[in-house]
Amino acid sequence: MRFAVLGNPIAHSLSPLIHQHFAQQCGIDLTYERLLVEGSLAETADKFFAAGGAGCNVTVPCKLEACAYASTLSDNAAAAGAVNTLKKEADGRISGFNTDGPGLMQDLKRLRFPLQGARVLLLGAGGAARGIVRPLLTEGISSLTIVNRTFDKAAVLATLCPEQIRACTYQELNAEIPSFDLVLNATAASLQGALPDVRDSVLQQAGAAYDLMYTPQGSTPFTLHCEDLGVRQCADGIGMLIAQAALSFKIWLGLDADVAQTVSYLRTYLAGRKQA
Repeated sequence: MRFAVLGNPIAHSLSPLIHQHFAQQCGIDLTYERLLVEGSLAETADKFFAAGGAGCNVTVPCKLEACAYASTLSDNAAAAGAVNTLKKEADGRISGFNTDGPGLMQDLKRLRFPLQGARVLLLGAGGAARGIVRPLLTEGISSLTIVNRTFDKAAVLATLCPEQIRACTYQELNAEIPSFDLVLNATAASLQGALPDVRDSVLQQAGAAYDLMYTPQGSTPFTLHCEDLGVRQCADGIGMLIAQAALSFKIWLGLDADVAQTVSYLRTYLAGRKQA
């Protein structure tokens, strides 16, 4: 069985390592490779599936292209307008899925972060945020505030459920200093070693903080800052990375992988690579 991850850049992807670990857990053999998308996603995917590929993950910047490429879409993929998992069906059709949001929900539950009835603040309205809005709503949160530098992007996401979602700018949020049970950082600030433009007084009132980015040591600039402010529960996104991959694995093979075991394995691997 042949699987792959498609994107550009792609050399950094940990997906082959994760899926090989899943395969070892389940006692099966598979090949999983990195494929660089240099032209169109469709061209690369067509070659992959024609050569016997059974399924693939799709990463930046190809998730929107993958949505257009798929013959059919899951509800999550259609709502997000983005696809991170493709599967070749028995009849040759290519089905598209988005496991990012469900993967995050699984990790939040694993960590026992608040969801049911929670007031949630989502920082950022880009591709990462698009995939998690619908799954958040299905988990029974009471309200969702989406804040973004470009208000229009947040406003588009708010149209998914105007009764529960409010869009605002950082300036509006910081002026009001509202209280939240859970803060989700879906910005790329941690990749630059920076923090989102949120006042400390907003974060201090939160019961939990989660960064969709991850680091080998398990703490991002955002989660470290929240810890310093006294936020009780803080976590990076390595569990989401693995949980969304496990959902892809289940879609392709019908097998359940042990997410917690793979989190421990990947932490150890990354720590060793950092020291080398």
